[in-house]
Amino acid sequence: MADLTKRTSLLEEHGRRVASVPASILDGKLVQPADTLALFESVIRSGDRVVVEGNNQKQADFLSSELAKLNPASICDLHMMQSAVCLDEHLEVFRRGIASRLDFAYSGPQAVPLAGLVKDGTVKIGAIHTYPELYARYFTDLPPRVALVCAELADRQGNLYTHCNTEETPLICEATHATKGIVIAQVREIVDKLPRVDIPGDQVEFVVATGKPSHIQPLFTRDPSKLTRNQILMAMMAIKGIYGEYEVQVINHGIGNATAAIELLLPTYAESLGLKEKICSHWVLNPHPTLIPAIEAGFVKSVYSFGGEPGMEDYIAARSDIFHTCHDGVLKSNRFISHLVGYYGIDIFIGSTLQIDGDGNSSTATLGRISGFGGAPNLGSNATGRRHATVPWTKTGDEILSAGGQQEGGMPRGRKLVVQITPTVSEKKHIPVFVDSLDAVRMAEEGLFQIPPVMIYAEDVTHIVTEKGIAYLIRCADQQERRAAIRAIAGDTQVGRKEKKSETLALRKKCVVQTVEDLGIDPDEATENMLAARSIQDLQDISGGLYSPPNELLGTYVPAETLPATATNHRLNTSNSSRPSMPT
Repeated sequence: MADLTKRTSLLEEHGRRVASVPASILDGKLVQPADTLALFESVIRSGDRVVVEGNNQKQADFLSSELAKLNPASICDLHMMQSAVCLDEHLEVFRRGIASRLDFAYSGPQAVPLAGLVKDGTVKIGAIHTYPELYARYFTDLPPRVALVCAELADRQGNLYTHCNTEETPLICEATHATKGIVIAQVREIVDKLPRVDIPGDQVEFVVATGKPSHIQPLFTRDPSKLTRNQILMAMMAIKGIYGEYEVQVINHGIGNATAAIELLLPTYAESLGLKEKICSHWVLNPHPTLIPAIEAGFVKSVYSFGGEPGMEDYIAARSDIFHTCHDGVLKSNRFISHLVGYYGIDIFIGSTLQIDGDGNSSTATLGRISGFGGAPNLGSNATGRRHATVPWTKTGDEILSAGGQQEGGMPRGRKLVVQITPTVSEKKHIPVFVDSLDAVRMAEEGLFQIPPVMIYAEDVTHIVTEKGIAYLIRCADQQERRAAIRAIAGDTQVGRKEKKSETLALRKKCVVQTVEDLGIDPDEATENMLAARSIQDLQDISGGLYSPPNELLGTYVPAETLPATATNHRLNTSNSSRPSMPT
């Protein structure tokens, strides 16, 4: 019979593991990089749940590399839990037999090799989570035994300073510490006094100073010169047919070129439509460089960020009225709070996907590629607990009722706008986006997942935008009409080839489907000339030199004075001397 008076075993195990670390490799809490493997061998046990940071941008790259050096004959069957699988080292622990199970949210850079490891049984995926879902499980059924995190600086007491990229580090440390796990942090260097304390030292057992910055992924940087005419056209349709139509003010943009195009069209196309002050005032997103022209044009009033973005530090400090910063101008990011804001506080989520079926379900888990979902399932879902009303929220709810949709309990209520924006066929890989059945369904049937890994369920999607037009799904009277609306804008795909012209014409008359023509947009205007910036260098110039992009992202610079007259009509004046004026 279990001894019910004994409820401190986790704490005792924590003490045993810490005590097992050889005193010869310790200087208080500090461990030399060369002794990291010995530290791991002391505190990690086979079968442990290990969190690696591994989030969207900053990576505990040194600790990940050392973890992959463990001897699988001694330590194996680790259960890895991380927001993002971004580095090759994140998969090397599986290839070498050190880890066997993975719970995660996003895997963009490693999507293809991860799919191969899942297929051959090397990686067993517990679930593809949305970020706050994974964090919640750290406090419930998946408490970490060891957490490998990263920060910019530490002091000798183990207090951590995370600079711009705080992201979810405090949450990981809190969850691990509260469940008697062990936190190991990599930092650039040890200092006597920190600029601020982001994680208190009593939550950190060990610190490794690597002498160099951790890897930061410029995940949200998009080069304007890479935007296609299709992406610009879709962005124009979204601005006129959705942003302007619903007067959206609080926004989250997903990763993608089409949403970057929207940001670059605000000071030009949206301004020409008279939408300044009426749309896009408040943002929940990382500090996208493509947002710089809209900030300088006075469109943007606030930006709250999940994390930082390389090169934006000086610009953020000089625009502290816009960005949430500490008083020293350093960005104060928080991934969990951003998701909470994105769930309850935004009017619209708009993002892209890899596949959409005829009902509107979407997924980025496809055969041969498991990209994960990141925050999309959370940000792109209707928050039924929301109670504050805004113009777009109530208008969307009203449209559902007008179309014959029933609200539970018969009460009027609003609805978040959830928009998928995608070409009908992938412009990179020339693969149809609209399919009869998601690969996710087949992957579940093959036993790779318990249920199909759907990113956003059809019931949450209010609009789909393609180069063919906009399907206003909330205006559909029933499922049959909804499928017809999706077919109408699905182009030359499995879904689109089932379109009936008579149905589409009827839907256009009801404004359930709006084509480019219906929206009064001239496709010939959808060119780079419409963009407020045409290169990374343009973004740097518009920032007054405050934005410092990574060198490898600098494209060919076309000075404004050499552009055609039609281009300068749509671009910001970049002739300010040292710094553009602060928007009022």
